Amino acid sequence: MGRTPGRACASYEAQCVRSNEIVAAASLDDVGRHPDYRSGTANLCWMLIHFVEETGRHADIVRELLDGANGYY
Repeated sequence: MGRTPGRACASYEAQCVRSNEIVAAASLDDVGRHPDYRSGTANLCWMLIHFVEETGRHADIVRELLDGANGYY
């Protein structure tokens, strides 16, 4: 019942398309509107930078699992 790598990648790509649409329609100074999250008051620029940082961390974890080598730290 698990996801196949192909389905996981397709889902990720669909979410990227949706995120790109949201970002294209917004300003980097626009502020989030979700009161239940600490980052709900952050601007879009901060959110995108945070996203890039987190994506890099997760990609490094996957790479370490695949090749067994430690990353930078």
